[in-house]
Amino acid sequence: MPRQPRVKSESGIYHVMLRGVRKQDIFHDDEDCLRFLTTIKRYKKQSQINVYGWCLMGNHVHLLLKEGNENISTTMKRIGVSYVWFYNQKYKTVGHLFQDRYKSEQIETDEYLLTVIRYIHQNPVKAGFAKTPASWRWSSCFGYYGKEYEPVALLDDQLILGLFAHNQTVARDEFKDFNEIKNDDQCLDDKYIKKLTDEEALQEINKLQLGLDLEAIKKLPKTKRNVIISQIKTIEGLTQRQIARILNISENVIFKA
Repeated sequence: MPRQPRVKSESGIYHVMLRGVRKQDIFHDDEDCLRFLTTIKRYKKQSQINVYGWCLMGNHVHLLLKEGNENISTTMKRIGVSYVWFYNQKYKTVGHLFQDRYKSEQIETDEYLLTVIRYIHQNPVKAGFAKTPASWRWSSCFGYYGKEYEPVALLDDQLILGLFAHNQTVARDEFKDFNEIKNDDQCLDDKYIKKLTDEEALQEINKLQLGLDLEAIKKLPKTKRNVIISQIKTIEGLTQRQIARILNISENVIFKA
């Protein structure tokens, strides 16, 4: 069936989500995260987009953008192609990194704009990766709270802060109170996948009935080893870094499997 055309936002503002193909990690270290955001900053200038928010997780990223001198699909293609080139060069991989098509939804009201930015900032908290929004380094929360963040000057925070107060100090304080309210916000038909503890991960791996001790996996021939690792990678809430630790296998081997 042909793809349905995206609904055009009258405000020009979109909540966008990119996810790794087969839910694989797309960010493995701080260099990857910074490179992705630096890429957005480069196209922010070229495409004249406004960047209202972001949150980089292991295998996906949320963005809150206003399109500029081209449609949002073109801008996202530029960002994606550039980052994939960097990723493939760094990790010596080939092929697709992101799922076939990014997800997006239009933002038409101030109320929903605030819901989405809070949803984005609370993503790592609800997934079990952070205790508070401000303790997750790779989100725009730092910028909204008036803290230093990288890359400098990526965030356009005046629109959202202006919905709270004209005075910037007051606006930041009120935004922080709003941003940390516990909620059941759901956006983009997305669902939070809670990170498993190592004990929970071992229980889920055992359910696969692999028929051998986990210590033996790293000693298997490459083809058989990769088949088993691929099975383990399908477990929701289990990160590739965690798999590497549990199996005592290089993380590089895990994400190439």
